[in-house]
Order: sequence, then structure tokens, then C-alpha cells
Amino acid sequence: MKRLVIKVGTAVLTQDGQLAIERMENLVDLIAKLKNEKKLEVILVSSGAVGAGYTTLKLDKKIIANKQALAAIGQPLLLKHYKKRFKEHNISCAQMLFIADDFDSRKRTKNAQDVMEILLENKILPIINENDVIANYELLFGDNDQLAAHVAFHFKADMLAILSDIDGYYNKNPREFDDAVLQKEVSFIDPSELQMTHTANSEFATGGIVTKLKAADFLMKNDIPMYLTSGFDLTNAYDFLVDGNHKSGTIFKAKK
Repeated sequence: MKRLVIKVGTAVLTQDGQLAIERMENLVDLIAKLKNEKKLEVILVSSGAVGAGYTTLKLDKKIIANKQALAAIGQPLLLKHYKKRFKEHNISCAQMLFIADDFDSRKRTKNAQDVMEILLENKILPIINENDVIANYELLFGDNDQLAAHVAFHFKADMLAILSDIDGYYNKNPREFDDAVLQKEVSFIDPSELQMTHTANSEFATGGIVTKLKAADFLMKNDIPMYLTSGFDLTNAYDFLVDGNHKSGTIFKAKK
């Protein structure tokens, strides 16, 4: 593996209306290890702008324009924290913001690909988020899971790793059923599962397991594996991404 996209969710990056600084630091340490020791090219897709904005201004998040304003406030705050902590590992960051339309345009996609290659060639860490200020539909119904899947595809990554508030994909909802079993490997997703209602577990989040399944389904159809594990405890992420040991978490990979 040479190029890896890591996506971290809002539920991981925020806690009790504040940025979860310790979790962010743990994430930074993981990425630094992957870049500096494993010599991987890493692209970070980070949620959390709305949550970060809410730490400064308490607006009603049910109103879409308020959410967009919070994202505008929060995005530079989020990047400030990342830049400060990555600097401790001698890693420089760059910000890239996208909406779905950007990947529908060949010209804009090519421009972004050219910039991405320059950044990665110079060992810069691209930090990507949706451009929430102008993305009405995405902010209401979208999520960074599917954005991350398109980032992995268009920027030719070898894998997408999603660090979430769930530690993998279960055969049934583990929050409702004690006998739910983690599926370590998945090669097929039933279309009916992709039609389920979105269920986000954070007041700032727009995703849930369905958006992760949609991301995995898209990537499997394009022969790119996706790994889903916890972003709260990065033990499994270290085991798999650093040491190559698949002890837990779910790998979505199409059968050859």
C-alpha cells in the first residue's frame, strides 16, 4: 500500500460540545507514524467543522444557514488545531474543500488531481472537508463518508480507512442486540441495506452506518478496499494500518 485516505467523523472529533483534543492528538500521532515510519502518502478527510464552530457561537443547528455559518467559523479552528499538532511531527498541512459537483466536472477534478499530486510529492498532508458553506444538499443529507470514498477513487488511493464511533460492521445493530456479531470481512452488501434510513449518533453528524455502507459499496465496485474501525480507541487501527494485523474492525473488499 502506497496511498491511504483516512476519514475521521464528527462523533470522534467532538465531545460535549467541544473539540475532543485528546482524540485529535491520537489521530495525529497515528498519521505521523504512517507518514514518517511507514512512508505512506496519507490524505485526511476530516469532519468536525460545524462542531468546532459551535464551540465559538451557539446557534440553532436545525437551521441550515446556521449550520453553514458554524462550518465557516469552525473550519479554520479545526485546521489551526491540526496544523499545530502536525507541526510537532514536522508535517505541513494543506486545506482542500469540495462539494459533490466538483467531481462531476472533468476540468475541476483534473485541477484537483494535479494539486493533490504536487502536495503528496512534497510530503504535505492534504486535509479535506466538504465546502459546507455552499453545499446545501450535502449538509442536509450528505456526509464525509461518501466524500471520502470519492476522494479515494479520484485521487487513486489504495485504501480508505474510516475511523468512526462504531468499531466495525455487525450482522445486526449492536446497540440494540447483545448477540450482534462483528463481520471482519465483507465482500457483498445487500442493496436493501443501502436504502435504510440514515442514523447519525452525534448532534453534529450527518452520517451513520448507511453512509458507510454506501461508501464501501462504491469503492468495492471500483476495486478499492475500505476498512471501518473505531476512532475512539485506535488500537485496532494501529494493528491493521501500521502492523498489518487484522484483529478487529471490518474490511470491505470485493471478491476477485
